[in-house]
Amino acid sequence: MPKVSVIVPIYKAENYICRCIDSILCQTLTDFELLLIDDGSPDKSGEICDEYANRDSRVKVIHKENGGVASARQYGINRAKGEYTIHADPDDWVEKDWLETLYNQAKDTNADIVVCDYFFDTKDSSVRFKQEPKEFTSKSFLDSMCHDKLLGALWNKMIRKECYDKYNIGFVKDLNYCEDFLVCAKLLRNNDVSSSYVSKSLYHYDQCVNNNSYTRKYTEKIHNYDCVLLSCLEKILPQNLYEHRVYILAYNEFNNKILSSKDFAKKYKFKRNILWQQSPMKLKLFMYLSSIGLYSVARPIYSIFQKSKELIKR
Repeated sequence: MPKVSVIVPIYKAENYICRCIDSILCQTLTDFELLLIDDGSPDKSGEICDEYANRDSRVKVIHKENGGVASARQYGINRAKGEYTIHADPDDWVEKDWLETLYNQAKDTNADIVVCDYFFDTKDSSVRFKQEPKEFTSKSFLDSMCHDKLLGALWNKMIRKECYDKYNIGFVKDLNYCEDFLVCAKLLRNNDVSSSYVSKSLYHYDQCVNNNSYTRKYTEKIHNYDCVLLSCLEKILPQNLYEHRVYILAYNEFNNKILSSKDFAKKYKFKRNILWQQSPMKLKLFMYLSSIGLYSVARPIYSIFQKSKELIKR
């Protein structure tokens, strides 16, 4: 059994996949397997992965029909043999001690999940984001994640492999946005899950090389995934956290003009109290006006409000 299984879902990544793989293969911890899941990629990504497998026995390539990132991650989990698992995205890269630091912390603290900080890399800067939970309990961790104070990604979290079976955790097949957030939420809703933290940035979240990333712009397609995510979260989250996620979705719809005024009011007719209670003070009036059919009034006022804040900053 390798100490860690590293899972990388791959689709149309030929232009940057080598950087990711190279950064993993030069890890200071050498006892790991690297599962490259070729999700039916139409470019040369699969061939590149095969070349790595021919050179390094730790690399295992799985070619599958295209099914989306959630199915690719699940393929990896189903085939992982490591004591712990961690994911990486093909457009990102990692520090040399990414695996060793997280694995040693996991063993030293007997933790089910270990979290580290990360770098947010743009063309001009690399900013460190701390990911330390307020308290080392599943409840506190989940609360912070649902309030967007901690990231719901899997690439900065090493998770004990047996937790997936023990708590019956899997990826939702057609949820290809925030699929990792949902898996983290499923894990953290269990009070006996133990967690630990490393105060070190070990992962580089790249914002430059992949122009097709879902995280770049909030589109209609992402909105549909967001709705699926919320319906899944309704089944597992405490009421207060679920209601906050209702607000998060409503804000995304409001801020990105996803719904018409009529549709917004119809959708949140019976959730006005949630929007009022969960919205921050500066947004309460805007969200409430939208929920009673005055979106066309609230949105322009909100835009003026935002522009005035930008002018003040300048």
